[in-house]
Amino acid sequence: MLIVSVDTSGRKGSIALCRGDSDSFEVLQLTSLEGGTYSAELLPRIAETLQQNNLSKTEVDGFVVVSGPGSFTGLRVGLSTVKGLCEVLRKPLATVSMLEAMVLTHGQAGESAIAVLDAGRGEIYVGEYQLESGRATLVREYIAKLDEFAAQPQAGSGDLLTVDEKVAEALQAANRNVILVAPVNAGEIGRIGIRKLLSGETADPVTIDVNYIRRSDAEIFSAAKKTPC
Repeated sequence: MLIVSVDTSGRKGSIALCRGDSDSFEVLQLTSLEGGTYSAELLPRIAETLQQNNLSKTEVDGFVVVSGPGSFTGLRVGLSTVKGLCEVLRKPLATVSMLEAMVLTHGQAGESAIAVLDAGRGEIYVGEYQLESGRATLVREYIAKLDEFAAQPQAGSGDLLTVDEKVAEALQAANRNVILVAPVNAGEIGRIGIRKLLSGETADPVTIDVNYIRRSDAEIFSAAKKTPC
């Protein structure tokens, strides 16, 4: 199976051209993307990647995209672009949470794991998962104040993971056992996504939406301005 994997959830993104099946996986090409350029660069970079590998868009068997959490604009650009490609080319789509990707990439099989991402404004995104047989079962995900989360007793015996150095420092200062791990790129997202595609765990391009975990400022302020009838 040949897939294109896209991550535009953070300040730096990436796309990956990957090939694999139930027994093997390889990243044919990994391309970095700079934040702030996603809307202009994403489609041209996908086309360029396929051309450099002597492939056409019709040869792609499926697409994988990070659905959240992260940058509101970046996530929207990534998901809408991939949804459009899937609809036009009639290809299947798999979505991957960045929190899920962190625990699958860095967690220990058979254990629970908690992934934490910086959400800005002194807040963090938190995803709790149970890892088993190469799959991450979501227990819950939520947004929390970093200082309040740091002050809580550490639950369970699983790993607490983050890719954000400042978050790690704050948790370590509160005596939390946190592991600072490498950021997950589109190649690793592709490895997770191809398993989903092969198992039929696909999303409907028409109805799937971004998983912000919290609403954007525009939505919050818009709701605040509404008055009851």
